[in-house]
Amino acid sequence: MNAIVTVLRKEVRDTLRDRRAVLSSLAGALFGPALFAVFMNFTVERTIDEGEAAIEIPVVNAADAPNLVGYLGQHLIEAKEAAFDSREELRASVRRGETEVGLVIDKQFGTALGEGKAARVWIVADRANASAQTAVARVRGALRSYSSLVGVLRLQLRGVDPGVARPLAILNDDVSTPSGRSVLLLGAFTYFLLFACFLGGLHVAVDSTAGERERGSLEPLLTLPVSRGALVAGKFAATAFFMAVALIIGIAAFAVAVDYLPLAEVSMDADLGLVECAMAFAVLVPIAVLGAGLLNAVTAFTKSFKEAQSYSGIAMLLPTLPILLIILNPMQPTISMMLVPSLSQHLLITSIVKAESIDPLYFAVSATSTVAIGALFGLLAVWRYRSEKLLV
Repeated sequence: MNAIVTVLRKEVRDTLRDRRAVLSSLAGALFGPALFAVFMNFTVERTIDEGEAAIEIPVVNAADAPNLVGYLGQHLIEAKEAAFDSREELRASVRRGETEVGLVIDKQFGTALGEGKAARVWIVADRANASAQTAVARVRGALRSYSSLVGVLRLQLRGVDPGVARPLAILNDDVSTPSGRSVLLLGAFTYFLLFACFLGGLHVAVDSTAGERERGSLEPLLTLPVSRGALVAGKFAATAFFMAVALIIGIAAFAVAVDYLPLAEVSMDADLGLVECAMAFAVLVPIAVLGAGLLNAVTAFTKSFKEAQSYSGIAMLLPTLPILLIILNPMQPTISMMLVPSLSQHLLITSIVKAESIDPLYFAVSATSTVAIGALFGLLAVWRYRSEKLLV
């Protein structure tokens, strides 16, 4: 144990001497939350602005449907007579990106309505233009509302109860909470924290093996009366230590960043207080063990500093892949999922963000599985350190 502590102190001291590397590694823990806060603020504010601001759209043959144009105006959609004479010209303008969305009203619009027939209206838009989709949805919603209104009036004029045409009364019963809805925006929370954690220990893992090999200090270290297992354990502990520090910084930064998100304006809420931050750290700290084992094992098989950096960068991405999959295909947590590192942590962190209780069994299985896999990587590093090829 004394040998492990000695190696740990040596690695921590050597790492702290390189202040630039330490600052750059730990700064990564701040970069993720800062980027996340800026992006989320922009997304929320843009959603609010686009949903409430008036929009202006060109309309071909607007004079043939004055009531429809007036109705759109009541929904903050200012329909103006287009400078185009045909639908083809409007389509060309949309295709060139000069117009986001426009309407074409059939010349026989008024006649069709008067005869009780379906009056034709074309929404001209580019589905590949993501920035136009909010405007398209607002126009389509207003047109559907106008269509329903006209349908109700037609039935009433014929002495028919409009309720006859609505056999179902579809009501919404939303059981979500403001905290639960916040996961829609904070779903990538765990991804940034895991990346910050790995980044915090990257320099330590690379420098303690590949760096010492290039400096020529690894061979004298191996000649000391210290077992290879204790040597690797000390390097392992140093890497895990800096990963845990980066994790603490990342969680604290996210707690501050979330306070600046305008979640209340979109009926969401996320409370990352001291208790929630402590729970998040307890859930995620086993990843520091996994990351330390993984990075030390990978760097033990490399021959140069640059090669170690390259392979370690790839290794850092692999544990985060399950999180991307679960974000794209959300699932409810199960005991089998708790066996998968990073995936289990993401599901548990999601429960914390949603202000839900964590099943102690799920937490135990997640932590045990993650630490066990990290230990296996550590044993792989020990095996490599016992090989004569380590210095070749």
